[in-house]
Amino acid sequence: MTLCPPARTTTTTRPRVQRPHGPPDGPPRRFRIAGADFSASIAVFLIALPLSLGIALATGAPLQAGLVAAAVGGIVAGRLGGSPLQVSGPAAGLTVVTAELIQRYGWRTTCAITVLAGLAQLGLSALRVARSALAVSPAIVHGMLAGIGVTIALAQLHIVLGGTPHSSAVDNALGLPAQLAHASAAALVVSGLTVALLLLWPRLPGRTGRILRKAPAALAAVAAATAVASFAGLGVPRVDLPSWSSHALPGLPEGPVLGIAAGVLTITLVTSVQSLLSAVAVDKLAAKRAFDTGTTAPRSRLDRELAGQGAANMVSGALGGLPVAGVAVRSVANVSAGAVSRHSSMLHGLWIVLAALLLVPVLDLIPLPALAALVMVVGVQMVSITHIRSVTRHREVLVYVVTLAGVVFIGILEGVALGIAVAVAVAMHRLARTRITHEERDGRQVVRIRGQLTFLAVPRLSRALHQIPPGTDAVVELDGSFMDHAAFEALHDWQSGHVAHGGTVETTGPGGGRIAEPAQAGRHGADAGAETGAGSPSARSGAHAVGGHSCCRPWTPWRNHQCGEQPPADDTAGTTGQRLASGIGAFQRNTAPLVRDELARLAREGQRPSQLFLTCADSRLVTSMITSSGPGDLFTVRNVGNLVPLPGEESGDDSVAAAIEYAVDVLRVESITVCGHSGCGAMQALLGSRPDDPPSPLRRWLRHGRPSLERMASRRHAWARIAGRLPADAVEQLCLTNVVQQLEHLRAYEPVARRLADGTLTLHGMYFHVGEAQAYLLAGTDEVHSYDDVFNQVPPGAGSQAVPLAVGGVARAS
Repeated sequence: MTLCPPARTTTTTRPRVQRPHGPPDGPPRRFRIAGADFSASIAVFLIALPLSLGIALATGAPLQAGLVAAAVGGIVAGRLGGSPLQVSGPAAGLTVVTAELIQRYGWRTTCAITVLAGLAQLGLSALRVARSALAVSPAIVHGMLAGIGVTIALAQLHIVLGGTPHSSAVDNALGLPAQLAHASAAALVVSGLTVALLLLWPRLPGRTGRILRKAPAALAAVAAATAVASFAGLGVPRVDLPSWSSHALPGLPEGPVLGIAAGVLTITLVTSVQSLLSAVAVDKLAAKRAFDTGTTAPRSRLDRELAGQGAANMVSGALGGLPVAGVAVRSVANVSAGAVSRHSSMLHGLWIVLAALLLVPVLDLIPLPALAALVMVVGVQMVSITHIRSVTRHREVLVYVVTLAGVVFIGILEGVALGIAVAVAVAMHRLARTRITHEERDGRQVVRIRGQLTFLAVPRLSRALHQIPPGTDAVVELDGSFMDHAAFEALHDWQSGHVAHGGTVETTGPGGGRIAEPAQAGRHGADAGAETGAGSPSARSGAHAVGGHSCCRPWTPWRNHQCGEQPPADDTAGTTGQRLASGIGAFQRNTAPLVRDELARLAREGQRPSQLFLTCADSRLVTSMITSSGPGDLFTVRNVGNLVPLPGEESGDDSVAAAIEYAVDVLRVESITVCGHSGCGAMQALLGSRPDDPPSPLRRWLRHGRPSLERMASRRHAWARIAGRLPADAVEQLCLTNVVQQLEHLRAYEPVARRLADGTLTLHGMYFHVGEAQAYLLAGTDEVHSYDDVFNQVPPGAGSQAVPLAVGGVARAS
């Protein structure tokens, strides 16, 4: 039930509760950079500096172009982009494209192509098509990156051996035997040391290793190789940064128009897809970090990120730099180092500028084989075993292999086009692959349909249906999630004819449960196809809502909704009773057959929930929905205001104490969760109460919430925060504070204190924002925090780490 305060007290609050949400008015706040951003920018800079030089070397561009792209990516894309924690710069995924353009058109024209690609990205951003790039199959993206990695590794291997790479991956592979026969010993020493340190640095053992690992592996490897080459006097080529006064700037594009357009399209495609996918990955990392530590960051705005990348490419090309894209390696390092805003990326770009101006003598000491070895390892790592396992698990190996081979043997744009064509062919093949069998079982004719039922399967469907003798009992098993209009008409027409000849037809789902007849589905507008339900109890049990009404949703019963019917204006008790009976009837007809076996097992074995879930009696709080739980998962206690009276203060009503004792001592639950919610009527009534209010059962019960009111007003306790922000108003603050206070009350119960001391019980605080449909978990509830109560948002991508909240596990991301 939802409680509201009396009308006369809706604007009344205690003066001592009205604490300010922010500092008093004063002079404007000065621009400040968080210490976490400063330290993260140093870490990213140390990784970006050698990588930028190495990528420039691999493309055949002036080495300064890598530094220009890194600086512009950090400052321009960091300031204008829509992903605050993403770090942009020259990316290994662009190496092959840029190298081919430089070889074909020259460096100045390549810079002009980069400017045009940035302009194209700005146009795409204005059209708001950023999310469309995410529709590309991951197998194609992974195959493209793997193909680029193979091409990079083959080319850089020649420099590692002391030679010069050829123009294509095939030529580089064919030329390896000759290059091995004439390998340079000095180059092998430098590159071998670089590779060894890159691989071993993250695995250094002991306390010393833990200290050393704070330095990036790339920086340590290149620095060690430089030191060895310098002190040993090895004769290897080194970095040669020319004077900035001779730095080459873009010129007018020279070459065939179609070739220039293809280059612009390729740069636009690769940089956009890589940047957007990297931004999505950064969001997932930031959400996991927020779940672990409470450090939050805004989610990426993909269209703005695409515009920021376009502006960065225009500036980088205009200044003679490489193409810019979001880089996963640097972005992961940025998030892991604790960055909280875009200042980290911008500062990293500033450090690149200072290094390019002040550290030229130091950079000129770096051996080229060391940079080649660094980029070669990056290329090998782009062929990710994790990605291969993922595409194998999803049966998309063919798409991955074709894309990879196309990129290596033909080119990036052509390889991606081949991958898209194969992906479409595979999807069509799966859509058309429908197995239809006919057999006689227990005196009934059974037609089983496995897979998607489309017009392509109609001839086989009709053949199987017409094998059923007239006047017999027939069963049609639909083991799929989609039925198009042609298949529906074929099934419906056959059923009408079969029933007219004295036969019967029963349509079932994959679990054998009865579903809507085709005729019923037709009356409910199933022309668009039948789709699998998700989120409802029936969906959790494997039921397929084939032929459902288009207006129905998994939460239909909660809304007292009846498809195709308008509730009468005078909603009388009789009408309410009819709706109740109708809902019960729908359960018995649709859901009960699906859950009967599970409930029968629970009846035999008894209940063994792993969690006591104590929450408010508010009708908007549907515990099974927000915890994705089912029968037997939760031992639930609901009361007005989700209150836990202190032991001995219930005054004749020991229901909550009895439930706690039973759950902890008898059911042996593993955790207890106290869940509050936004807009709680009990908290509103508590805020508006006065000492002289007449007594009533509700007010006697709400006295157990007065410690929460006192905690909120106390100067010894800081106000609780939700996702890093202060609450919107006093009601929300009291709702949050009440969760913390009731957890403290729980610890006063002897069974709870005993199990906590044994380490066999954990406590969790939860807050559900009804309007946002967003759950928040209280950080660090193993010990109730008196000065730093923070409720962290549960991200949609938290996966299985958030689900244990519904089954009694510790709800923290690993």
